[in-house]
Amino acid sequence: MSNVVQNITVFEHEAIRFDKGEKRITEDQFKALQQYCGAGVPYYNLICNGVQFNENVGVIQIGKTTIEVLPKADKNPHSETEDQKWRDILIGMLKAVGSFDIKSTSNSNLKIKPNTILDLYFLLFVKEVEYLIHQGLVKKYRKKQGNVAAMKGALQFEKQIQQNLVHQERFYVNYTTYDVHHILHFILFKTLCLLKQINDNPDLQSRIGALLLDFPEMPDIKVTEGTFNIIVYNRKTSGYKAAVEIARLLLLHYHPDLSKGRNHVLALMFDMNKLWEQFIYTSLHRNRQDGSNVTPQTSKDFWNPESGKKSRIRPDILISKNGNDFVVLDTKWKNLGEGNPSPEDLRQMYVYHEYYTARRVGLVYPGAEKKPTKGKYFDPNPKNEPTKECSLISVSVEPDIKTWQKNICDKIYDWMKSS
Repeated sequence: MSNVVQNITVFEHEAIRFDKGEKRITEDQFKALQQYCGAGVPYYNLICNGVQFNENVGVIQIGKTTIEVLPKADKNPHSETEDQKWRDILIGMLKAVGSFDIKSTSNSNLKIKPNTILDLYFLLFVKEVEYLIHQGLVKKYRKKQGNVAAMKGALQFEKQIQQNLVHQERFYVNYTTYDVHHILHFILFKTLCLLKQINDNPDLQSRIGALLLDFPEMPDIKVTEGTFNIIVYNRKTSGYKAAVEIARLLLLHYHPDLSKGRNHVLALMFDMNKLWEQFIYTSLHRNRQDGSNVTPQTSKDFWNPESGKKSRIRPDILISKNGNDFVVLDTKWKNLGEGNPSPEDLRQMYVYHEYYTARRVGLVYPGAEKKPTKGKYFDPNPKNEPTKECSLISVSVEPDIKTWQKNICDKIYDWMKSS
């Protein structure tokens, strides 16, 4: 396997091929992506001799090659400055919605500048595990069976006769032990072993090696979604949540290359539409004004069939005051420019307006700074004046995340107050 590390940066909706283009993958890497896509991965579409990315952003590592997919809300071309700007914005948005909630540790002496989000997740996981080891690994009770030198627990007569007939100094028993061998540590140890295999940062590699020396040897378990679903945290283990969530991302999105063993694929991708929705909601919720109540994804029953399940409607964000005076927002991660929203989006907002008896509805886009604009829905009766309207709220992207969040809140709350 080649030791050459390659980083490729593209923007969302860009394509990358192995036969042409300034930025290329190899044919073997394309085949690895092709196989990964066959498992139902929604991060890109296959095209002739390559892949085209969609609204999902993040990183995909294929062997020693890392493809970084960054968000984009303007038309500026690639440059080192432009790439870093959108990389910082993506990391800032993820931090704002709570994806990077980490603890400090006395062992984090090395200053590592992550080159991609993947490096950042590796670093965060290492810092979390360093913190856990520094605090002392949590022990749990577990049942165990086997030969022991002193009688304890419940003697297993059948096994005792089979194995200890000529070794009467031994006892084959079921007993309870209190140690660090439990599912949380199995997961963390498996993730450390994975990082040792796929990490390319030399400074981080030394810290991973040190952790593996400090961490007790654990069995190699098969990890699935169900493995994480059965975990129950308590007061002692609540500090494991951040590390286990990162482990979940890494272990469940790692796809080993079983054929050639060279192009293992690890994908950490985020839907920008969902991230944009969470970011707008978090910004409004943390900076509530005038006692407003901000709630995400508020569902209502919409249609009841004679048989089968009901249909529901669920706007992205609902803002209310005193239990009424509703305002509905729907977020769209797209650069609308001077164009109009899609008919589907406008119809959806009309339904929200009607069904939530909303005072106002608005579509929130990233884009150039300008005043909110509004358009009116025609009344079904042409003799009546239109009473319902939908506003288009464009918020400029700011490199400073806290400033950006404040500007978003000021703009939306000012729009809500305006006549």
